Amino acid sequence: MKRTLQDYEAVFGQDAIHQLQQVSRDLVGARVVHVNSTRVGGGVAEILTWLVPFMNELGLEASWEVVAGPPDFYQTTKTFHNGLQGREVILSQSMIDTYEQTVAENADRLRANLEEADFVFIHDPQPATLLELCPHRKGKWIWRCHVDVSHPSRRVWNYLRGKVCRYDASIFSMPQFAQRMEHPQFIIAPSIDPLSEKNRDLTTDEINTVFNKLGISPEGTIITQVSRFDRFKDPIGVIKAFNLLNGAIEAQLLMAGGGAADDPEGAVVLEEVKEAARSNDRIHILMLPGDAHLTINAIQRASTIIMQKSLQEGFGLTVTEAMWKGKPVIGGNVGGIKLQVHNHHTGYLVDTPEGAALRIRELLRRPEKINSMGITARKFVTENFLLNRHLREYLTLMLGLRRGLANHLIAS
Repeated sequence: MKRTLQDYEAVFGQDAIHQLQQVSRDLVGARVVHVNSTRVGGGVAEILTWLVPFMNELGLEASWEVVAGPPDFYQTTKTFHNGLQGREVILSQSMIDTYEQTVAENADRLRANLEEADFVFIHDPQPATLLELCPHRKGKWIWRCHVDVSHPSRRVWNYLRGKVCRYDASIFSMPQFAQRMEHPQFIIAPSIDPLSEKNRDLTTDEINTVFNKLGISPEGTIITQVSRFDRFKDPIGVIKAFNLLNGAIEAQLLMAGGGAADDPEGAVVLEEVKEAARSNDRIHILMLPGDAHLTINAIQRASTIIMQKSLQEGFGLTVTEAMWKGKPVIGGNVGGIKLQVHNHHTGYLVDTPEGAALRIRELLRRPEKINSMGITARKFVTENFLLNRHLREYLTLMLGLRRGLANHLIAS
């Protein structure tokens, strides 16, 4: 169902909607193109699903393009992703050749639209070389990096830096994620759509219907991690933490996740997770399609505690989603999780499976703490991580670039 900004008045107020309308007034008619590498799976696709329509509602002419390629292309861009987040990787010349050839083929299809746009947002490394393939571009090009590049593989970063440093600006989720470049850099944290199928309020009957289809009881204590099956999400560490409870607590662990079209490692990691969970029948591994938003919503709402024990994390929208639903989160002490999980207030930050198990026990012994953390968590998301703030900051950035004020603009 198509929603308008007016539908959100009850969530963040009429003043916030008026503010968006005022900020966008001087951008009416501006052509905006977003480019990423998948329409389904992952936080970037979810954000673009609402961001592009709302830009259009405010009078901009926004569109969303996707680059696509053969398996070797995705293997290379996954290597970029792993290398940017600090993993030791091998990046061969043949991989670079495959990447550049694939993006060049996409550029032939996209060039006319990109060169005529007033603003082009290139999301992450997959489409990064499009800029140099559009020599007659007339607008401002912005590289939006959703991952932590604070300690990247030198080989990967040296290659990509030569591509992205030519952009007019770049955006990161946290100051700590950025690398020094000559152009203006902005900090814009991600956000969630509170009325989407994944985040809207659900009735008890809706939740029970989902669990009946899954063949799992929604009763009792449920501990859940929702994430792609990716080693950076540390699903094995979550299983170890649950097993450390030694059955002393009557609980179920749900590992709910899926893959993304641009992630070729997901199937391998899923098999590793299944093997790690094989000896414990209280662990449920749920492989969900990219559009299983209602299922994820129901699982999170039925859960007692949400885990996000990542080893690296760009931001962690599953953390935001859980907090919006009033759940305490036990998260990895990394990346954007640290922006959201405040120890003893909205959840706990942990570094090891042992630490996670300790915090699970502590919360389950203190149900009043679970409740108070959940209330604080929802309030924190309401004030900081809903789409109106996110959209306003994109509009403000575009205004600053158009008016030549980028060096003085601070996204707030």
